Amino acid sequence: MTLLALKLLLAPLLVVGSSLTGRRWGPRVAGILVVLPIVAGPILLILYLEHGSRFAADAAGAATLGIVPLAFFAVGFAYLSKRHGWFVTLLASWLVVLATDLALARVDLPAGAALALALLALHGASALLRRQGRQSVPLPATPWWDLPARAGATALLVLLVTGLAASLGPALTGTLAPFPIALSVVCAFTVAQAGHAGVLALLRGIVPGLDGFALFCFLVAAMINKVGGVVAFGVATGAAVIFAIFLLALTSNRYAWSAPTFDQRSDQFTRGSARVRGDRDD
Repeated sequence: MTLLALKLLLAPLLVVGSSLTGRRWGPRVAGILVVLPIVAGPILLILYLEHGSRFAADAAGAATLGIVPLAFFAVGFAYLSKRHGWFVTLLASWLVVLATDLALARVDLPAGAALALALLALHGASALLRRQGRQSVPLPATPWWDLPARAGATALLVLLVTGLAASLGPALTGTLAPFPIALSVVCAFTVAQAGHAGVLALLRGIVPGLDGFALFCFLVAAMINKVGGVVAFGVATGAAVIFAIFLLALTSNRYAWSAPTFDQRSDQFTRGSARVRGDRDD
């Protein structure tokens, strides 16, 4: 009953909590929250509790490699949304992810090599997304069913992956753990309401944060057989949180440099008002 409660509640509650936080603090924070292992983390924890540390270590290593298809998903979704609606874009992106997952499940790489490949794919995806036209577009308001859809899709993924783990084996189970179910909900809704420019802005905020996601999976894979599950998950989660804070501070500094300060705006307004009064006096 405890494991069933974890499957049904832990990951969906984390997804809903991070979504509400992102709405409260803006899209920049929403994108950075992806670094937190809110779906794959609970899946790996349940695999550890059900199948032991060796199975969880192999699954975490495969999950690190499974982040590569997420990079393909982001680039494919962004490019396809230029010419197609949300359904065709989502279906084609899912097929790409599934095909890549099945291929990568046959690849046996050390956790360090999987991390390097994941980071290479993510940074390549970020570069490709930046090359597309930059447009400032407000993201649409979310409908009432958005949060229940994210929670339900997340619970379904957790139940399927953990329920079939013994049959699928650690490699395929771990590769499927980062499958973009909840991300697909928000991407499909965004492209339907805001078009290509809206989903491009969303993905540009999300992809950089996946570095921390890869770091979490790598640390679990590298540590769990040596120090045990509690320490491994604790250290990996702490590293992901620290990375999220660092990324948030970094983007905040960039925003501060690019945006005028309150004093600068006030000074510009004062100079503009003086020019207007001078023109009126003349």
